[in-house]
Amino acid sequence: MLSPLAERMRPRTIEEYIGQGKLLGRNGFLNKCIKEKFLPSLILWGPPGVGKTTLALLLSKYFDLPFKQISAINAGVKDIREVIKAAKESNLFSRKKTILFIDEIHRFNKSQQDALLASVEKGEITLIGATTENPSFEVIPALISRSQVLVLEAHSPTEMKLIVERAIEHDEQLNKLDIKVEEYEKMMLYAGGDARKLLNILELLSNSLAEPIRITNGIVEENIQNNTIMFDKSGEEHYNIISAFIKSIRGSNPNAAVYWLARLLVGGEDVKFIARRLIILAAEDIGLANPNAMLLANACFDAVNKIGMPEARIPLSEVTIYLANSPKSNSAYVAINQAMAHVKESGALPVPLHLRNASTKLMKQLGYGDNYKYSHNYKNNFSEQNYFPEGFQHQVYYQPAENVSEKKYMEMLKNRWKNDYK
Repeated sequence: MLSPLAERMRPRTIEEYIGQGKLLGRNGFLNKCIKEKFLPSLILWGPPGVGKTTLALLLSKYFDLPFKQISAINAGVKDIREVIKAAKESNLFSRKKTILFIDEIHRFNKSQQDALLASVEKGEITLIGATTENPSFEVIPALISRSQVLVLEAHSPTEMKLIVERAIEHDEQLNKLDIKVEEYEKMMLYAGGDARKLLNILELLSNSLAEPIRITNGIVEENIQNNTIMFDKSGEEHYNIISAFIKSIRGSNPNAAVYWLARLLVGGEDVKFIARRLIILAAEDIGLANPNAMLLANACFDAVNKIGMPEARIPLSEVTIYLANSPKSNSAYVAINQAMAHVKESGALPVPLHLRNASTKLMKQLGYGDNYKYSHNYKNNFSEQNYFPEGFQHQVYYQPAENVSEKKYMEMLKNRWKNDYK
């Protein structure tokens, strides 16, 4: 069976590798590693299709080191320990340290990452982890501190064009065809810097069009826009589904929300990404109408971080339904946006003297803290005084929404701040 074009065109040497000039160029970190013949553990962070797996393979070939690859999607702690055991045994005979490449390392939970730590510390393996997520949030600090984090960038238009030209000229199938790319703009747009996606587009067109094949923007749009090959989790459809998921919860429809959640999970979306979106929604769309929503959303994030898939689908479903059924309020969201806009407009106004802390004798002499009313000395622990910069009195950013919880807040505010809430 013929392998996909993207696999057939995978570079076989460092010299064939296209892109990542900042890392492989004259003063690049990896170029220095190659010159010095030293390869540390690496975390390769970058968007899909920029060559993370290929780079790991090429480094293993250049340094002539054994290469083991596992995917964080379906590997567990047992798999990690078995690979490390095999690597140790291999080291004894070959005296070559095994490169352990972990694709999508951000999908490993803490216990799975901890299982790697001792072997990395002892130098039993050279870890190369690939991730599309910020390792600061997704990789444990101990692993990051023992690895070099390298940022890989999406391919530039020039690099993408070079990848297409190279495929047309050198691929054993494409070089038999009368094929020419006359316009690149739409190919670049749909690929979005992803070389794998770009080659998938090229292969799809070469298989579906009659010779002579002339690829134009119109041809690309006609043949690609409705093809599911484009709708992976880095493309537009990914964001469309996330949008539908959030809006279904905001619109209080638990059935639609669970449907879109299922679409995300079946499509392979990172469960921690979904859980983070639920935390944001709990604050933005439910807020003070039900403060427990934030607590439950945070608990959900902790749970999915600990257990991973497939069990993570259960707390995600539970919290999705809870948030959809919850009363809604965006009053806190509106309040902070208005306040920040006001701050940007008015600038850094001085803090009133009575609100400043008089921590030195000079500060006391300057009037810091004068006439401040300590609220606990007053009835109901409340003292009416100005808490804004001078001239800013009676600014109102927070308007309680129409729900049971915030109606109580409104009554309290009317009693305390009669000039602001009437």
